[in-house]
Amino acid sequence: MLLEHGSRCWSVGKAGHAAILIDVEAYFNAAVEVMSSASRSIHFLNWAFEPQTRLRPGAKDEDIATEDIARFLKRLADERPTLDVRLLCWQSALPVAATQKFFPLLDRGVFVGSRVKFVLDGKLPTGASHHQKAIIVDDAIAFCGGADVGQDRWDTSRHLDDDPRRMKNRHRHGFFTSRHEVMAIVDGEPAAALGELFRRRWQRCVGESLDTPEQIPGEWPTGVSAAFHDVRVGLSRTVGAWRREPEVRECEALHLASIAAAKHCIYMENQYFTSEVMAEALARRLGEAAGPDVILISTGKSPSYFDQLTMDPTRSRFIERLKAADRFGRFQMYSPVTTLGRDIIVHAKIAVIDDRLVRIGSANMNNRSFGFDTECDISLEAEDAAGGSTAEAIGRLRTDLLAHWLGCTREVVETAVLREGGVCRGVESLREAGYTRLRPIAPQVLGPLKAVIAALHIGDPMSPRDSFKPWKRRQALAQRREMAGLGLSGTGVTPGRGESPR
Repeated sequence: MLLEHGSRCWSVGKAGHAAILIDVEAYFNAAVEVMSSASRSIHFLNWAFEPQTRLRPGAKDEDIATEDIARFLKRLADERPTLDVRLLCWQSALPVAATQKFFPLLDRGVFVGSRVKFVLDGKLPTGASHHQKAIIVDDAIAFCGGADVGQDRWDTSRHLDDDPRRMKNRHRHGFFTSRHEVMAIVDGEPAAALGELFRRRWQRCVGESLDTPEQIPGEWPTGVSAAFHDVRVGLSRTVGAWRREPEVRECEALHLASIAAAKHCIYMENQYFTSEVMAEALARRLGEAAGPDVILISTGKSPSYFDQLTMDPTRSRFIERLKAADRFGRFQMYSPVTTLGRDIIVHAKIAVIDDRLVRIGSANMNNRSFGFDTECDISLEAEDAAGGSTAEAIGRLRTDLLAHWLGCTREVVETAVLREGGVCRGVESLREAGYTRLRPIAPQVLGPLKAVIAALHIGDPMSPRDSFKPWKRRQALAQRREMAGLGLSGTGVTPGRGESPR
């Protein structure tokens, strides 16, 4: 099994129901339904949280369509005096806050005087961020993945050009760019474990211990069809070493184990592809005559200037490494566009390994997500190697994601993959047939400055030890590459210092 407790995962348990929500319209709709039925607690973990975010833009009821999340949460807290509503959001550094309208420094005032507890969490290594994204309701149903709560996050899976529901407010003109996100929803033991994760973060930040509630069944949202039943679920974390807190690298360990175990296809969507460790692991599989296809999906060009300067050049080196290793024509990297050819921001962090494992979370495929920032990924695994309903659901998810990008039906993708004998060749055949909304990403030609940035991974530290010492980063990268090359399965937690959620 890939989901190994104490090594690649902090927690492994069974969910009676689970589903993967594609794009924020589906996520917000499900979250509203679940939170509306909360009886004890609603707890948020977020990198960003904008109180003005509309949850259901375009709804027929004008009051619902214009209600933002701050008013929604305050209303629930007022209506139910016993309901505990808490939000833990990263206390972002001033330069980052300045690029994001000073979130959440100004947003904190929205909840002053209400029963909603809004806290900024700055208890982490200097320069690192709390990047986890989760909503936990009654410790019974939880959401976990890559989507924050923000006005620019909402989109549908159609990614319509100039969708009036993505129109900016009266102070900002135009439309928010189309954006792709993925979230998981689970009940049972994984939901309870995410509740424990929140309580540990809260205690570390505030110094207040919250009681563990008695386990109760959750009320599964009527608007969500559970694709997975009685499924094995693991939670993996990244935590940068801080004071007495140990370093945790479970996200990295599980990624390496998953890549090594893949037989047929590695499919990944991610905001960043810059990790040399992951590039080396993928390159080794591409060099095998009978290795898996590797299909990567990301944004054509990063939307922020800082990322264009730092992450995009390093991604070029990542692509070059894989292209050099691709002796058998099994690698493709694409960026998706709308029907009018405009870039879609890929902010999702998802990996599908064969029909065996699907992983959704906050961790990017960059250095800082594996040893510096605070991350949480959730993975669902098929236990029966011969197949079964979980394996079928995982394979169907990958097909649905490709159909979603190409603008065709699931059946069209399935037919092409079967006809061409592989996912990579199947996608390419559909692109040649006119399904051109996936466009290959080519490496950049790097000038002297960008070449130095890419070589030193500026802005992308491995851990607190090299966060402000980029000249030490090459040595740290070499050490991690050597471990990956030796077939590292990963201890995940600094030896002797990890602990289980139970």
